Amino acid sequence: MSKIKQLFFQTLGLAGSFVCLDLFIREPSFPTPDKLFIFLFFVFLAFKEAGEMVKRLGPFAAWIIIYESFRSVVPRLNTHVNYTLAPYFDRLVFGQLPTATLQHWLWKGHTSWYDIALYIPYLLFFVIPFGLAILVWKTQDKHFWRVINTYLVLFFGAFVTFLLFPSAPPWLASQNHHIEPVARISSNVWNHLGIHNFPSVYNHLAVNPVAAVPSLHAACGLLFTLFIFKLYGRRWGLISLIYPTTLIFGIIYEGEHYVFDVFCGLAYALAAYALTPRLMRLARPHLKTPKRYLRRIRRWETA
Repeated sequence: MSKIKQLFFQTLGLAGSFVCLDLFIREPSFPTPDKLFIFLFFVFLAFKEAGEMVKRLGPFAAWIIIYESFRSVVPRLNTHVNYTLAPYFDRLVFGQLPTATLQHWLWKGHTSWYDIALYIPYLLFFVIPFGLAILVWKTQDKHFWRVINTYLVLFFGAFVTFLLFPSAPPWLASQNHHIEPVARISSNVWNHLGIHNFPSVYNHLAVNPVAAVPSLHAACGLLFTLFIFKLYGRRWGLISLIYPTTLIFGIIYEGEHYVFDVFCGLAYALAAYALTPRLMRLARPHLKTPKRYLRRIRRWETA
């Protein structure tokens, strides 16, 4: 590629990155996989790595969108929503609902600074996996596909549970009078920050409000820390605990999850972390490209 073309594409990448940032600043929206992918495409285009980024993160973003599309139809496939198991567990263990207790202590009826601070980790639900994937790609490349596949095993394992056991979060159980009054503080923060559903593929998918068990927020938070401990050592692992700890406290306090949901999410994360290497070893023989196709590819590359 000529230097003029390289300069053109790098300039296009910089311009596209700034346009994406400007849109997010002027029209704040939830950072979804498709929007993140577009932004990262422009960023890596500026650094002449857009093609490699598409090969690595394109399938990840696509599979997450597929998972979300599956999850969105669950309420139509199984209408038997469980409202009782999670609050029963929380009361059995703690004597009362931790969500209601925390809101009694902290919620003032309007958005406070700490409500925003506790919502930020929730907002980073998709950002953290993409950020971790890029970090591992650039620093521990041999572990890249394990990280990607572990998240996907977690997502699709959770989907099966959402399908078989739809479960309501505290705010929905409260709305339907199954538990005491609980505010959905995350919605108050959303409105306070002026966040909008900026048009995207993800935002055209139907919302599934009964996908509380397991808590994927807690699960993804733990996965992040597990990989940081494994790949970057104890010091960085301990620092990374700030994210899942803050996230878990926030989703319980803000009415998004019971403690039971969180425990289930942590268990799913540990299971995905342990099972994915085994699943990859089982799948590897079936994914090998036959030698004749490899020879054809080499001929095309050298033609």
